[in-house]
Amino acid sequence: MKKILSLVFLVLIQSHLIGGEAWARVQKKPISAKLEKVFVIDIKEEIAPPVRRKVQKGFEQARKINAGLIILHMNTYGGMLDAADSIRTIILTSEIPVWVFIDNNAASAGALISIACDSIFMRPGGNIGAATVVDQTGKPLPDKYQSYMRSMMRSTAEAKGRDPQIAQAMVDPRISIPGLIDSTMVLTFTTSEAIKYGFCEGEVDNIQDILNKYNLTSAQIIKQELSAIDKIIGFLIHPIVSGILILIIIGGIYFELQTPGIGFPLGAAVVAAILYFAPLYLEGLAQHWEILLFILGVILLAIEIFALPGFGVAGISGILLIITGLTLSLVDNLGFNFQGLIFTQLIQAFFTVIIAAFTALILSLWISKKIFSRPLPILGSIALDTVQDKKEGYSIADNKYAEMVGKLGHAVTLLRPAGKVSIDGEIYDAIASVGHIEKGQAVIVTRYENAQLFVRKQMDKANE
Repeated sequence: MKKILSLVFLVLIQSHLIGGEAWARVQKKPISAKLEKVFVIDIKEEIAPPVRRKVQKGFEQARKINAGLIILHMNTYGGMLDAADSIRTIILTSEIPVWVFIDNNAASAGALISIACDSIFMRPGGNIGAATVVDQTGKPLPDKYQSYMRSMMRSTAEAKGRDPQIAQAMVDPRISIPGLIDSTMVLTFTTSEAIKYGFCEGEVDNIQDILNKYNLTSAQIIKQELSAIDKIIGFLIHPIVSGILILIIIGGIYFELQTPGIGFPLGAAVVAAILYFAPLYLEGLAQHWEILLFILGVILLAIEIFALPGFGVAGISGILLIITGLTLSLVDNLGFNFQGLIFTQLIQAFFTVIIAAFTALILSLWISKKIFSRPLPILGSIALDTVQDKKEGYSIADNKYAEMVGKLGHAVTLLRPAGKVSIDGEIYDAIASVGHIEKGQAVIVTRYENAQLFVRKQMDKANE
């Protein structure tokens, strides 16, 4: 009986060890001994949509030239989680083996991308880790965000045969690994530590050293080269640039509504809208229906301002549609399917739009006050700034207008609130005192101020 129990105990221990060390037996993509082409992609900036686009284009180029190996040349302090997750997915699903050379830093989002690679190489003095999810101020986000990041780090490490417990310790300071880290610090490896714990295959000074290490000296190194169009698109889809374009769109619409006719503000808003949506559409982020939401919102807002009295359903709906269209264009969804989105993507996109719109309105109000409250020196030669003071004999008083108070007439045009009315067979400019007045409606003159008649509907007289 004792022998049987001992045998069962040994089997359980072996099963535990095999299960616990399953991550150590994952097969990595093999490298051909006759490797001819190595494609190198630089990741030396903040992880953001432009980097995601560059990596995606790079993998496509590597496939076209039949590269046998892709090496990421990395030096980054991290960036946006959604962009890092997209890059991680590209690496994990790549048929071409992917290595990474950490040229000093692979922090936060950079650590996630590095762990997704088949092999990791680091420069002496390099670092990898510190993958806690933080906000713009560097403050750690609530645990639901950390939980998602821990899960991604674990699953990525498992997929590449690395210890998942160590990977999630780079996210959560509460995780303790005896002999490695206590439960008060987030884990960050130096090069030697990464090698010791299986998170680095070797210490090298450059990419050529990596090839030398594996006797691949005959392989041709091809560095990714971006076209001018790719650089422009990458620049335009950066979150900061997108925010500036939103600012111009909102500000342009505001200034256009403050001035008669169609002028420069509307042109600036249209150009900014094209620059905002075009690269996002080309990248597959902005869908047709998201752009249509924005256009419909602008139309509803224009109808509210120019055709309907007050500010109601059309205006509010227009504003909501504009914000929705701008926000959804920044996130990577397929049609109406949002299941694959990280919640932080929507939140970040929403606040990018809201902050940019709010800033645009504040700046527009400030600029309007500066421009229209007093003449600018630079406009002195083309703008009228002479004041016709009443003390000097200037007057707009007209007894004829003053005597018209109380007279009846009818609206020749729609008064919303300004328009034209007919009094005693003559046409005058007038303003509706209350609400709007339809064309043909009987009116009565209520007062006269500053060379302007004020009228109301004749039926309203009994109500006052």
